[in-house]
Amino acid sequence: MSTESEPEPPSDVEQPFEGSVQRDGAVQTPESQAMKWSREESSRVEPANAINKRKKYVVIGAGWAGWGAAKALCESGIDADVTILDALPDPTGKTPYLSKTGKPVEPGTRGLWLEYPNINALCAQLGLAENDVFTEFTESSFYSPDGLEVSAPVFSNASLPDFGNVPFLSALSNQRIPNTLPSPLGQVLATFPLFERLPLSDRASMFGLLVAAVDCLAGDEKTQAAYDRMTAHELFIRFKLSPRLIGDILGPTLLVGLFKPPEELSALVVMELLYYYALAHMNSFDVRWIKNGTVSNSLVAPLATRLVEKHNMTVLGGSRVTRISLTDKDAYGKQSVSTIAYQDSKGATQNISDIDGVVLALSSKGMKSVVTGSPDLARYNVFSKAASCKGIDVISVRLWLDKVIPTRTPANVFARFEELRGAGGTFFMLDQLQSEHLTELWGGDTPQGSVVACDFYNAEALLSVPEEDIIKTLMQDLLPSAVPEFANARVVDSWVGKFEGAVSWFAPGSFGKRPPLQGIPQIPNLKCAGDWVRMGDREHGSKGLCQERAYVTGLEAANLLLQETAVVSKAHPVLPVRDDEIQFKAAVALNQKVMKFLPRFWVR
Repeated sequence: MSTESEPEPPSDVEQPFEGSVQRDGAVQTPESQAMKWSREESSRVEPANAINKRKKYVVIGAGWAGWGAAKALCESGIDADVTILDALPDPTGKTPYLSKTGKPVEPGTRGLWLEYPNINALCAQLGLAENDVFTEFTESSFYSPDGLEVSAPVFSNASLPDFGNVPFLSALSNQRIPNTLPSPLGQVLATFPLFERLPLSDRASMFGLLVAAVDCLAGDEKTQAAYDRMTAHELFIRFKLSPRLIGDILGPTLLVGLFKPPEELSALVVMELLYYYALAHMNSFDVRWIKNGTVSNSLVAPLATRLVEKHNMTVLGGSRVTRISLTDKDAYGKQSVSTIAYQDSKGATQNISDIDGVVLALSSKGMKSVVTGSPDLARYNVFSKAASCKGIDVISVRLWLDKVIPTRTPANVFARFEELRGAGGTFFMLDQLQSEHLTELWGGDTPQGSVVACDFYNAEALLSVPEEDIIKTLMQDLLPSAVPEFANARVVDSWVGKFEGAVSWFAPGSFGKRPPLQGIPQIPNLKCAGDWVRMGDREHGSKGLCQERAYVTGLEAANLLLQETAVVSKAHPVLPVRDDEIQFKAAVALNQKVMKFLPRFWVR
């Protein structure tokens, strides 16, 4: 299910999608660590300004990456004007996105994984109690035309199955599984009784893929590039995963986690996601949701308010960047961003000049738009290659029903339905996730029944389908096949949003095309951020978790920019995820020794 890459209303910049579903610290007691960090930050003495000239920084794109960059720049302790631009009319999250009938809608439903130390720390700094912002961690269900296939548990609360009268095991029936069990043993025990149809032999075929994941993640850049050139499906076949495991479980999981089928995904990125599901800590894949409203109004809005009121940051909504111009090369062959041209909310062309630094917090779609209009950038291979990366189409639907439909879990996945036309599908019972705010879900009207959010990823084949046909397919085919009670419900109101190229596509061979966080040496005052950028030696453990990773790249891009442009500044801290477990470290060490003698015949 999408966690970190959620499409926003049409925009040319990277949005907080996250979509799209970041390895190491703070999560054992995330609130206490976040609170400690917040207290330390608030008690710091800002460094005295060591420069006379007031700096001017511009952040292009108001997704998680953009807001992370803006935060780090504003809180750097230097005398600076910080401006953030975005094509959305109000990128601060304060203005709700409404349907034509005035009901709140959201392009994509995003979950937040347990391994989100920096977003948790942000909550603490903003004075937000996590219990007020997030739901409890929830289970999810996978449905196929045959019915329920498997349930994903909350690993933090997982229990052993009922062993009945089996000798030696009966005493363990329904006992809580300790979170300290090593991976993947804990995950195996927690999920063993939850597969409704997949035979044990098919599940066992997964083992070879775990070996590949260790090899991939332990490898150097050359090794990872070899995995990146392969499709995930090709890797699955070479390690002899069963067709049923691929079709019933892995395929649907990737369609809603990385938004493409395994045939169209880089094996490298899939291995990064697999790490969290099977090789990280037992509960790393636990997910929770926003308790009231959206990510934008729950988290982005209070952050925007803080930065505007405390640091006088400028927010330019409805502003589409059309051109970035560079200075002439100096004696060392270097250039700097000199001017940013943008079209404002009234359609007039405006310019920002005398710029000290820029963070491009753009999606692939936004990067293409900006680079195409900026010949100075297009002359560099790094930016022209980044502009060639593609995005993934998304369709979001919201249904207001005349009766409450009980479901096994609030978060659900569609698998193997012909009606999906190759897309990945999810449905969320918002009346369950936001049960304390039903009136808000109904836009102030009297609540009548369930409110269902349905999202389709890799939805290219569905974009041309009329909205009424999409709703009909949901209500007559997909939803009743998963939960028969949907057949008795009537749609009171509906909304459909279609978003082309809205989320990052980690295609085979795309790693070398993705822009580097550091930018390029020839333009030292230009950095890049977003869930798709390459972080180099600043890589964070949140690979595969797009909201946390996007936010971290924004913080780090700003830190790098300040190093390049400011005499004295305060680097924004970046919290790590939990450290690898000892058995994973041992497997990595063993792999590195073995691979000195064993050729990787399974990669290109």
